[in-house]
Formats: sequence, structure tokens, C-alpha cells
Amino acid sequence: MDRWWSRREFLGRATASAASVAMANQGLSALAYGAGKSGLQGRFLTHVSIVRVNQIEVTPTRSIGEDEAADNRPERIKSRREAFERGCPDGRMTWAISWLALIDTREEYKEARRLLVSYHERYGDEITFIPGGYFAPMYNTREDNRKTIHKALQLISEMVGNRYRPQCLVAGFMDAENQNFLATEEGIHVCQGQIWSQHGIDNGDGDGGICYPYYPSREHYLKPAQGAADFIDCVCLDGWTCDFLTARREGFQGGFNSRLGVGPIEAVGNLGKVAGRKEMMDTTAIHFDQGHALNGFGWVTAIWEVSIGHDEDLAWWLEAVKTRWPDMQAMTEGAFGLEWRKHTPNNELLNYRFDEKGTGAPGSEKDLEIRWFMNREFRLALLSKWETGGPPMVIDFTRYDLPAHEPQTLQREWSLMNVLNQKGTRPQDKPVRLAQLSADDQRRIYARYPGLASEVFVKTGSRL
Repeated sequence: MDRWWSRREFLGRATASAASVAMANQGLSALAYGAGKSGLQGRFLTHVSIVRVNQIEVTPTRSIGEDEAADNRPERIKSRREAFERGCPDGRMTWAISWLALIDTREEYKEARRLLVSYHERYGDEITFIPGGYFAPMYNTREDNRKTIHKALQLISEMVGNRYRPQCLVAGFMDAENQNFLATEEGIHVCQGQIWSQHGIDNGDGDGGICYPYYPSREHYLKPAQGAADFIDCVCLDGWTCDFLTARREGFQGGFNSRLGVGPIEAVGNLGKVAGRKEMMDTTAIHFDQGHALNGFGWVTAIWEVSIGHDEDLAWWLEAVKTRWPDMQAMTEGAFGLEWRKHTPNNELLNYRFDEKGTGAPGSEKDLEIRWFMNREFRLALLSKWETGGPPMVIDFTRYDLPAHEPQTLQREWSLMNVLNQKGTRPQDKPVRLAQLSADDQRRIYARYPGLASEVFVKTGSRL
């Protein structure tokens, strides 16, 4: 993959929550900063385990990466489910099975499929399909992916029996047209369809979206629908919860891992057990402490391939989370997405806020604070040095009211970037002060978050 390292390649090369617990300015009301308005309440965790044959099955007949059959044998699947139960006895998880794993005639894969069915019957786990090894739109046409998804869902229904139908699709990346197909033709209204902030890692790029649930636009899978005309009735979910500070980087810029968060490869595998597990908990706390306070609910998610192991880390993490936040609910992807959908009929009231001070992990600098504002019209990221004060710098301003277009040819770049993007990959992606944005963009921001205008005035003595 030339300069685009995979998470696994980087691992081979490498050897108390810092999320803020108070609002950036206690004197500013929740109204001034736009408190979350979702009707959903609580703390939610979703875990997906993938069973596959090849590392990246980009089409039904083409694979790249490593053959992982030995790492997906039945005892590895049993170990994963046992670890999940140890950590969260009352929880339910989602299994995503690849095309080759669905049709493999070897006894090991027949037994693997029987195990998944037994977990559905015993625990209520969800079994669904993963097309394209996370990267279906990058390697195959929309029409071919649609046909594969339809056939695979039929195979899963036959495998489970009793008219079973998954409530979601796990896809890594999925284009808007096929998310609409899921909703209108397959009756599936939840899709893990984006990997938030991913850029410069693995085989696909997709920065520019919202990291919490939203309904995608028909124009672009990362753009929240602006109204009835472009609305897709399919809840789009992120695939990995990452540390916001590390995630602002491009790939492994500066030797840091932009995907660091709750994933075991990036955390424990790269940092070691003590530091890695701390980062997993610190990242979780960003959402279950301050994030929960700001948004009314918190959500943490991760996809762990069976082949990577780390089962003890999964059990430890789930148990630690449940101990610290006893109200945490471990749900299937489909159940969580539908619960959000029940409370949220459209994107009109989307207003997610996140506030993190560096955890101290590599790339998550302790002296930095990042604040995210995400709504139907735009997303905005502000970076500042919280110890020394001073006006924040805008590192991302992505407008969703502007026209957007997905690629029509096969390519790795599927991002949505316009005014300013956090990854810094384009000449215009240089951090600026709020006052350096256009007057029109400033009005747009301050109309939704008037508290930001007050903050700038307090820190600089001027609104300009």
C-alpha cells in the first residue's frame, strides 16, 4: 500500500480520564453553547466481532492482505464470546461475517457458523454481513455491492432460520445509494457505514462526517440529510471510537497513531497493557462523562476482528466500564441504531458536543483541549492550550449545507472536505482563529453557538 500503512503494519513497526469534566466556561449557559437535544438517554456500548477468511475480501472473488483462516477457527470464536460474557454477562454483541466465511465448505467454517447461530439463540446476539472487508465502495461498483449484500443477507437468514433478519449491516464504509437500498429494499434501517476521521490508514479514506448517529444525505454518505428531499431512513454509525486529539492527525503523522482509542491494536498492542488499557478507559470517559453530560447520552463502539485476539483486553475493558458506569448497556449495533431512530426522526435537532483535554497518550497532548460541535448544518473543531488560555484555533469547519458528491469511480478517497479540514492535507487546511473565517461563516457559527462569540470577546477583548 506504499505510504498508506495498515494498522497491523504499524503495530509491527512500533514497539483517570483526561476528558474535561466541566464546560469550557462555567459562566456560559447550556443554551449559549447549544446543549444536546436528543431524546435518547443513557450510556451505550456496541461491540462488533468479525469472522472472515481473508484479511480484506474486497469482492466475492478477490482478496488482498493475509489469509486468516487459522485465526478464525472455532476455538478463537468461542474465546471471543467467553471474553465478552466475562466482561459484560448481560450484554449482547454483533457478529459480522464475510462473504468467504459464509460460503466456505471446510468443517471449521461450518462449525463457526453453527457457533454464531447458537450465540444468537442463547444470548440474542446479532449476526450480519460485512461486504468488501470494510472497503466495498473503494473496490467494487455500487451495483455489484448491492447484489452481494442481497445474496449475503439471504444466506444469513437461511443460516439462522426462523425468518431471522439482521437489523443492521456492518460495512466499514458504505455509499449513500446502498444505504438507501438497505432502507427501501432490504428493510434494514441501521448501517455501520463510516469510519470517523479515517485518513491515510488501511485501504480507504473517509474524513468529514459526524461521529454519532445521523441520517445520511442522498448526496454523500458523510453528509447529514438536510431535509425530506435528500433524507435516507438509515441510521449511519461510526465504526471506532477514537481519541479526538490523536484522530485530528493524518494517518501516522509525527509517528502517532490517529486511530488510537478503544481499539486493541492501537491501544494495548502499541502502548502495552498498562498504558493501552488506560487510554481505552480515558477515551471511553470522554463519552460517558462529559459527553454524556453534554449530549444526554454517550456511545462508545469498536470493531474487533476475531483474528487479532486481545480477548483478555476485551473482557477487562467491558468489566472496567461496567464497574465505573453501572448503567452502561451493551447492545447490538442494530438495537442501538433503532433505539436512536425511535427518539430521533430526522437530523433537525442534531447537536452533538464533545470536549476533551489530552489524555497524555502519544498524540493526545495533555496541554491541549479539543472541542467538537456537530449538527445538521456543519461540524466545527476548536483546539486550544487550556492551561495558558488564549483564543481557540479552528482546525476543522465542514459545512453540510453545501452540495456534496461521492466518487463515481473506484478510488480510496471518499472524504467530505470543504472549508477547513482537521487532517491538514490541503493547502487551505491551516488552523485559523474564528475571526479569520468569512463573515458569513462566523454568522453561521455564532447563530447556533452564541456562547462562542462571548468567549472570543472575553479572551481577546474584541469580536473581530
